[in-house]
Amino acid sequence: MNIAFFLLPKQEVVCFTQDMTLRQTLERMEYHRFTAVPIIDADGGYAGTVTEGDLLWYIKRHADLTLEQTNKVKLTDVPLRMNNKTVRIDANMDDLISLAKVQNFVPVVDDMNRFIGIVRRSEIIDYCEKIIMEHQNV
Repeated sequence: MNIAFFLLPKQEVVCFTQDMTLRQTLERMEYHRFTAVPIIDADGGYAGTVTEGDLLWYIKRHADLTLEQTNKVKLTDVPLRMNNKTVRIDANMDDLISLAKVQNFVPVVDDMNRFIGIVRRSEIIDYCEKIIMEHQNV
């Protein structure tokens, strides 16, 4: 099975850029109610994943930081705890499934290492469920 079938294209993925501020990041995560969001670099490549935990740990370590001051902190200043691995668009399902066990989503890149979208864990679980059901009905 081609993983492109499961791809949620970049245009439909909420992504952050490295030049966003901490305040912008907090507000967009709150608005979309996401706990983890991919970060894209200036060249369109996948730069990492920021989580709510990353933001909370940063704020805890900078207890004197006011909400107004979060406009001056760049997302690149926030240490990221997650190291979501990417797959290339031509990867096989085994690679995708093994990553989905430990990641909520799997970032997908093209042959130039540019971010082209994500595959959500829920899509992979649905795929596996379908295969199991088909084998039970045989």
